Amino acid sequence: MPSKEEAGPGHFPFPEEGRRRVVIEGVWPEIDGGRFAAKRVVGERLVVQADIFGDGHDEVAALLLYRHQSEQQWRKTPMRPLVNDRWEGSFVPTEIGTYLYTLAGRIDHFETWKHDLAKKLDAGRNLEIDILIGAQMIETAAERAGDDSENLLRYVERLKEAPDDPSALAIASEELLSELMAIHHDPKMTTHYEKELRLTVDRERALFSAWYEFFPRSVCSGDEGHGTFAECEKLLPEIARMGFDIVYFPPIHPIGLTFRKGKNNSTTAAQDDPGSPWAIGAPDGGHKAIHPELGTLEDFENFVAAAAGYGIEVAMDIAFQASPDHPYVDSNPAWFRWRPDGTVQYAENPPKKYQDIIPFDFESPEWPSMWEELTDVFRFWVERGITVFRVDNPHTKAFGFWEWAISEIKRDYPDVLFLSEAFTRPKVMYRLAKLGFSQSYTYFSWRNTAGEMEQYLRELTTAPVRDFFRPNFWPNTPDILPEFLQYGGKPAFVIRFVLASTLSASYGIYGPPFELFINGAVPGKEEYIDSEKYEVRCWDWNNPNHMRDLIAAVNAIRRENPALQSTWNVRFCRCDNDNILAYIKATDDRSNILLVAVSFDPFKPQTGKIRLPLDELGIVPGHPFLVHDLLSAENSIWHGEWNEVELSPKGMPARIFRLRPRLRREQDFDYFM
Repeated sequence: MPSKEEAGPGHFPFPEEGRRRVVIEGVWPEIDGGRFAAKRVVGERLVVQADIFGDGHDEVAALLLYRHQSEQQWRKTPMRPLVNDRWEGSFVPTEIGTYLYTLAGRIDHFETWKHDLAKKLDAGRNLEIDILIGAQMIETAAERAGDDSENLLRYVERLKEAPDDPSALAIASEELLSELMAIHHDPKMTTHYEKELRLTVDRERALFSAWYEFFPRSVCSGDEGHGTFAECEKLLPEIARMGFDIVYFPPIHPIGLTFRKGKNNSTTAAQDDPGSPWAIGAPDGGHKAIHPELGTLEDFENFVAAAAGYGIEVAMDIAFQASPDHPYVDSNPAWFRWRPDGTVQYAENPPKKYQDIIPFDFESPEWPSMWEELTDVFRFWVERGITVFRVDNPHTKAFGFWEWAISEIKRDYPDVLFLSEAFTRPKVMYRLAKLGFSQSYTYFSWRNTAGEMEQYLRELTTAPVRDFFRPNFWPNTPDILPEFLQYGGKPAFVIRFVLASTLSASYGIYGPPFELFINGAVPGKEEYIDSEKYEVRCWDWNNPNHMRDLIAAVNAIRRENPALQSTWNVRFCRCDNDNILAYIKATDDRSNILLVAVSFDPFKPQTGKIRLPLDELGIVPGHPFLVHDLLSAENSIWHGEWNEVELSPKGMPARIFRLRPRLRREQDFDYFM
């Protein structure tokens, strides 16, 4: 590049190549200016858009370039113009890991020449000189073309020998010539976007998963005892029958004795109270140890192997906090904050006190050793077969730690997934997702009207959030029993379950209390009374009053209908009843179209007319079409845009329909897809 002096006194230096006339800006997805990666799973298309334009009226060509980080050569795919200088291109990642993508644009002199040639022919102009200009352009490209040079030179001869102008235009318009000219353009005249953007590609389960949470200590017989991993294995056939692919355990580590919590979060524990599993650490060990009453490490590994036999992965809860009895407190006191009276600072959220838990100090001068050790906790469990982690309260730990730790683990174990349990401010939740968490808890539990739910889904499924934040919807958790479930009875559980499992491709339930319709709460709070966070609950797994059959049916519908395996394809429909939320889920090719209608009223029947976007769904206006209720197996014939649904809390307050458009074949009869 010429220096300032070479450009003349008082002048800025010349650009590297001043003849590049194309501008690339407004690229999306480009998360925070390229600071963070966008996210997709294997087989999920990445669509990239950008403003790409040049001066004047010449034609522009644009390319999307991409490669897996393990590759050296860029793959290239043409972009297509949309409107107002906006261009779009896409590619489908085929491997997990990191992809890089960028863009290139140039003035397309050959296409400009072809366009002008056609206009001049229409105007009756003589094209002799213009044809020679094109032939010269092709000759120049042939000098760069290597093995393709002979093909290009034959086009030069054919152009010069064309008997008339229309023949010359026909030769110039041949597809092969356009392809060769696009390949062998002058690279010095191409503008490359100044950034190489990143795409994190996870395995498919990062997008589509069904989680079942239970406390292993509560898998016990009778009214007493303590569950074991061996007893938990007996639940796997039923969990598999219900269609779950991830079993999630709360912490399974030794529980501290100091300031142990009693029933209902009492600060005074009885002698036989088991304490909170989140008060991690005792003389038996810490984050790399198993609570002895659950079994041994070998028993745990046997459970993981048994679950895999049913196609189920085991997710572990990672809670980076400690009980006062944790071995880290003695071996690494600098990792904690100490008060002037010589006691360690416990967790507080005034007026609440959590004396049984002490947080790690992420401002510790010895933070590097702490980061290494905490990251090694993940490694320890990955090496024992765990590839999914639910991370407790990540928003109370340093952002920098998560970016480093997740990058370290994903480098060595790229198939590991992380679920962020951060019920906090939106910007904090989104930052954690950008830092590398594969999935995230959401505000789903507190969206209690159809309008609120629709507005929230629009936020989650459109840019910029859609490209870095993967939601996981939970109707309940051990910490959260929403008011809707407290007061709405069984219909409320059905409503929230169908919403969670059909709006989001990933969802989970805190199993036994949900499937058994447990709704007893601490007065005035969204917390379970007699919570098994503080006691062993020997659930009656044979109780006939449950919703497991409905759960199994919906999970089967999810597996059998690809439209429900993405979160991003939701399309809301107008309904004349504000108590009903109606939405379409469809595959890109419209081979699988579902309509879900859910009442938000757990007390009274609701009826509403739903307007379907027939044109978007490929349904011919005026033609009847088949509607199959996937829950009841009933069939109906609907006509036109507006159709009525009835939803009853005593029957079924939600419907999942498969729409089968009526198509006309060449023969004189109709059939349904």
